[in-house]
This record gives sequence, C-alpha cells and structure tokens, in this order.
Amino acid sequence: MARPLRIEFDGALYHVTSRGDGQDDIYFDDEDRKIYLEVLRHVCERFNWVVHAYCLMTNHYHLLVETPDGNLSKGMRQLNGVYTQRFNRKVNRVGHVFQGRYKAIIVQKETYLLELARYIVLNPVRAKMVRSAKDWSWSSYRATAGLVKADEWLTTNWILSSFSRTKIDAIKLYRIFVSEGRNQPKLWEGLKNQIYLGDEVFIEETQRMISQDADLSEIPSPQRRQVEKPLEYYERKYSDRDTAIFKTYESGAYSMKAIGSYYKLHYSRVSRIIKANNKT
Repeated sequence: MARPLRIEFDGALYHVTSRGDGQDDIYFDDEDRKIYLEVLRHVCERFNWVVHAYCLMTNHYHLLVETPDGNLSKGMRQLNGVYTQRFNRKVNRVGHVFQGRYKAIIVQKETYLLELARYIVLNPVRAKMVRSAKDWSWSSYRATAGLVKADEWLTTNWILSSFSRTKIDAIKLYRIFVSEGRNQPKLWEGLKNQIYLGDEVFIEETQRMISQDADLSEIPSPQRRQVEKPLEYYERKYSDRDTAIFKTYESGAYSMKAIGSYYKLHYSRVSRIIKANNKT
C-alpha cells in the first residue's frame, strides 16, 4: 500500500495525530505525559517548531504545529522516536509504542487554525473524561486561557490576537469561543484528498510545492488528483450536454453511474456518449 506523501514547506501548518500501537495506551500516568512534553520542548527548540495547540489523551495525542523551516518529518522522527526510547526504558519493555506512521493534515492557517485549536482542546470533553476543557491539565487550553503560565515553546499569541488586541479581553473571548465549541460543525467534512484542510486555491498552491523529484508511485492517487469540481461546473462550462458528460468523466472524479444519476440517464447511455466523444 502506498504511503501518504509528506508535503513540507517553510511555514506549513499541520494537525498531527499519532496513536498507540494496537490502540494501546501511550501514557500510563502523568509522569509519562511530562516526559512527552519535555521531549516536545526539545523538538521545538531544535527544529524551530511553533506549537499553537496540543492535547495528550490516553492512547493518542494531537498537535497543531507550524514549521517555519519545512521540517515536519525530521521533527516527528525525533519526537516519536525519543519518546518511545524513554517510555520503554521507564516501563522496562521493548517494541513499538506508536502505530505506524503519524497522520498529518496540512491546514490553511487563516481559515482553520482557530477551529482546529478548539477541536483539539475539547477532545477530553467529547470523550467524557472531564466536563470542561479547563479540567484537563494535559492540553494547551489552560495556558491559552490564562489559567497557568504558558511554556516557552507554546505559542498562544496568534490565537489570542484573533480575538482582541488586549490580552485580558482576548482571553475572555477565547474561553467563550471554546465553551461554545461543543456543538461545532464536523470539522473533517472539509477535508480534501485525505490530507488537505482548506479551500481549492490553498490546495492548488500547496500541490505546486510538491518536489519535482517526488516519486509519484509513492503518492496515493487521491492525493495526486486535483480537487474534484462539482458536476454543475462541467454543465455550466460546456453548453453541449454530451461534451459536458465526456469532460466530467475525463476528469476522473466521477463514475458513469454518478454522472448518469445527475443527468437522469442510464449509465449505459452515458457509456455510449463517452465512447462517441472519445473518438472525436
């Protein structure tokens, strides 16, 4: 099975998750979480990462991390690798701690950073582990909400500055924003091609940053393919129905059955139209 492409460039923003091997716990106690945060601090210092939000659960974690130097893979190798070594040494065991590769979604900062930051700190609330985000000590919420001093490696200013120029007002509005997020729309409905969270312009610009030397055989086809345009796009662009059907099918985004359903035609009729246009 092809491994997902890692798109890396200076200033990229990612939502990163990593789960325990076989869904096992990656933290047995609070001491393990302290060890993880210490490793994360070193990674931020070494690789110049900017962490906007995080949450450590029981068998997985969430990070919202910006990479000014386009080095997510190097940092993640250090983060998961060093933590695995320290965790195994502490509990006197060997083997994998994390399940396969981490998952990284590349994010359009201006549109989705705030929503993702809220989604991340509300994980323990959705899991019914606590009643409120402030009750979970192992996320960035308490620091961003001004309840505890923020660690030097955690960046809270971007989030807070989105609410007000005055810090005290920004903190109040941030707390309200998070508390209203329990019923927020499903964030992942906006996910495109498995790894992009942003609009079409953002995705097209990001795809142009894929190295010309990248081995396309390693890139799953859903990630190589341009974001699909709606069926209405082809209907508006081509005045001739049969041409519109052919161009829709040629895009690779829709099956004959889907096209037939849209135009109220049997898929066999769609097939004939495509064959006829393919000869012209």
